[in-house]
This record gives sequence, C-alpha cells and structure tokens, in this order.
Amino acid sequence: MAHAADPDAHRVHGMGEALEAPVWPPITAAEAAAVIARFPAAGRFAALRWHSPRPFSAAALIDTDRGALLLKRHHCSIRSVAGLAEEHRFIAHLADAGLPVPQGLASDDDASAIAIDSSCYELHVAAPGIDLYRERQSWTPYLSRDHAYAAGGMLARLHEAARDYAAPPRAPAPLIASFTILPAPDPLATAQAYVAARPRLAAFLATRPWQEQLAAVLTQHAGGLAERLAPQPSLWTHNDWHPSNLLWTPQGTVRTVIDFGLADRSCAVQDIATAIERMLNWLDLPQTDAIADPAAVTALLAGYAAVRPLGAADRATIAWLLPLSHLEFALSEADYFTAVVDDPAAAALAWDGYAIGHVGWFATPPGRALLATIRGTGG
Repeated sequence: MAHAADPDAHRVHGMGEALEAPVWPPITAAEAAAVIARFPAAGRFAALRWHSPRPFSAAALIDTDRGALLLKRHHCSIRSVAGLAEEHRFIAHLADAGLPVPQGLASDDDASAIAIDSSCYELHVAAPGIDLYRERQSWTPYLSRDHAYAAGGMLARLHEAARDYAAPPRAPAPLIASFTILPAPDPLATAQAYVAARPRLAAFLATRPWQEQLAAVLTQHAGGLAERLAPQPSLWTHNDWHPSNLLWTPQGTVRTVIDFGLADRSCAVQDIATAIERMLNWLDLPQTDAIADPAAVTALLAGYAAVRPLGAADRATIAWLLPLSHLEFALSEADYFTAVVDDPAAAALAWDGYAIGHVGWFATPPGRALLATIRGTGG
C-alpha cells in the first residue's frame, strides 16, 4: 500500500461510501514549503506526513523544524481570505473562553490566511489529541456511548463560550451551513429567495419540481417551527459536529474541537439537531432503516444537559428541527456542485437524496422512535 502522504495514491471521501480521486489536488511538498515561508512562526518545511480525505478542500499535516502543522488550501471561489477570517475570529474567541481549539498562525502581513493565485491557505499548529475517526465519513456513529456523552458535553461548552460572540452571520459563500430558511415566517419563500440568489443552483433545480417537493416536507415538519425557534437565542455554532471533527484523549474525552469551516450564526438547538443528524448511518440506506442508535443520542443529550440544561421545550424543538436540519447545507452543497465543480450527479444526490430523501426516514418506525427518544417520550 502506498504511503498516506503519496499524492498519487491520495483518495477522498465521496458522496457515497467509496473513496474517490480528489477534485482538489493534494498539497505538494514544494507548495507547502512556499506557503509556510509566508508564516514567520512556522519554521522550515521538513516533510509531508498525511493528506486529509475530506473532499471540499485540500489539507495536509506537515512537519517543520518547529513542529507539526496543519496546512489547508481552499479554492478562492469557496473561501476567500476574508471568509476564512470570519471563522478564525470565532475560533480565537472560543480559545479566549478556554475551549480547546486549534491555534492559528499569522502570516507575514499579520493575516490569518493568505491568497496565492486562485487558492487561499490557512495554517494551524497541529492540534493535540488522537484522531480516532479521521478516515471515517461525516455520517458516522460514535464508537461508544461514552464518546457520545463526552461530545455532548463539549458541544454545550462551545455554546456557553459562544454566548457573548456578537459577530453577524457570515457572508454568503458555497458550503456554509447558514440558518435562514427554517426560522423564517415563510420558509418556502425564503428558500425561493436563497435559490434565486444562486443562478447555477436555480438552473439545476429548474429541472425538477423542487418547490413542490420542499413545500411537502415543510408542510409535514415545519409547521409552527418559526414560533418554536423565536425564543431560542441566536449564537454562532459549529454546524458540523461529528466524531471526526473531534480529537480524543486515551480516556475517551474530547481533547480538541476542529474544523470550523461550516460555522455560522444559528442557535443551539439547530447545532444539537445537526450533531444528531451526523450520528445517523445515512449511507446504510436503503439497505436498512435501522440507522439510528437512540441510546447514543440519549447519551449525547445527557452529556450536553450536564453542562447546559435542556428543557422539555428545547428537546421538542430539536425533534421538530431534526428531519430538516440538513436542508440549508444540502442546498449549499448542491450550489457547490453546480456553480463550482460542475458535478450534476452529486448535486442531484445532495438535493434528491440528502435534502428531500432523508426526510422520509423520519416517518419510518425507527425514525419515529428516535424523535420520541429526543422528546423524552420514547420507551
């Protein structure tokens, strides 16, 4: 087997279970050396250690004479220097509040990211902790209920740390987990405006009855949701809380929270719903409906509540949100696959499979049982 740092052997997670050739070429040694020369605290490049299998950017662990670093490259159509600065300011706020997050390095012009040609780069000190889940897909269950409990507690700590972070929502960009549709008094009209602002996405969706599809799932699951969400305080959230975005201690607690690429302003219950959505074995559909572990979800909620209380109304709102919690990011994925990389098959999977298809699972017996468990009415 080729070494993990061999660019020719590199594969990334696809939209299904198979590994695929990367859309974004892996970072090369020469590229890494040139980029870190722009970061005074980075030291001199020594070697590439590992290429990340995450598909929407290129990232690599590198060794320098001052230690290990994580270098991440984005196409500037996805993340600009200003866009990366939005999430870096949030990370810095969390660090000041005592949350274990990656430490970013500043460039020679005192920025948290740099642009070279059509690419934007960010550089962080390699975060401490064991990367137990790094080869697993985003929709991956926790290896144990203790892990789920620890993850819930750390998510609550993040929400506590974010309470006084006053930044506005991020500027629109591909692959941002914004939260504008479900809280709106008229979510369908808000979704129509979201799509209209993205011409390539609008052209793609025009080939299918997307408004009728969306109206049907909103009617089924979103009635009264805006009223339920109104009392929820707005705050910046992680928006991609799954086990491979956490680094672990040998004792099974969370050592570091990583990957704030989807972070934006939403609310705590949406972030919790997203964390539960990421625990489901969606890639096992349609072979089986048994894609949930209600006991693990209970553990995550218990871990959260041990740090930050969850009332009955909060749990009910999480259950209402869960079937639609992935909607806005699925639209953003479809936009990425139409406007950035021109992959209509992946765009179709994002809309037909993820945005609409997954909603139907919550009407199955396992889906209804999970919602009952979240509400606290399950057996």
